[in-house]
Amino acid sequence: MPRTPYNPSLRRPLRISGVNWVGLQTLYLKEVRRFMNVPTQTLLGPVVTAVLFMMVFAVAVGERAGLGAGNSFVQFLAPGLVMMTVLQNAFANTSSSITSAKVQGNIVDLLMPPLGPGELLTAMVAAAITRGVLVAFVCIVTFWFFDAIILPPDLIMAAVFLLLGASVMAIAGLIAGIWARKFDHLSAITNFVVQPLAFLSGTFYSIDRLPAPFDTIAGLNPFFMIIDGFRYGMTGLIDGHLLTSVLVTLTINVCLAVLCYKILSSGFRLKS
Repeated sequence: MPRTPYNPSLRRPLRISGVNWVGLQTLYLKEVRRFMNVPTQTLLGPVVTAVLFMMVFAVAVGERAGLGAGNSFVQFLAPGLVMMTVLQNAFANTSSSITSAKVQGNIVDLLMPPLGPGELLTAMVAAAITRGVLVAFVCIVTFWFFDAIILPPDLIMAAVFLLLGASVMAIAGLIAGIWARKFDHLSAITNFVVQPLAFLSGTFYSIDRLPAPFDTIAGLNPFFMIIDGFRYGMTGLIDGHLLTSVLVTLTINVCLAVLCYKILSSGFRLKS
């Protein structure tokens, strides 16, 4: 029986030119299924926390907030709680995924497939944004029963800030997850960076009520810009400058994405 002549080209590794769309989609679906496997923890838990905040502050402050413009305090508070919950969950999704993979020793499952740094970044950030959007939807539906959500006067701007905010925190979470060697490191970032920025972002109050120079300092908080922009889209109320908030949030997205791409390309704390 004649033998097939040796062809060296048959032994060359297959090279994927362009974007590996199949791998990108597979990683995205894997990350989505990861948080959808525990919906009570990843979707319902944050909503319950947001509702508790709503109830406590509605009773403690109520109509004494003096917002004017025909908006009640709960209608002012609801968009801030929605956006704060989105930011925290987008950060938690990417950071916990990377950190758990490193701690459990299965980070190789992300590094071995033919996925470039851009594809890894895109898939994981897209999954975190998906979680953020789902959390926002559940929160909005829940708050609607409390008469805390009105017909958004600018739905497009609300969607823009929702996506930009979730993207910022998803990329930041990915960077934090790569940097953290264990969950204690990740908890430190969450407790000493993310939580303070979230609680001092004007979620529960208007920064116009703060004395100088604290009102100016609060206005420089990126979380404030994101929450303030989303609140404008949902209620028409705004404390800062809309265009400035859009440009700053977009710039932070680009800068963090470039930084994260460089880190993934270098293999920092992933391959060593």
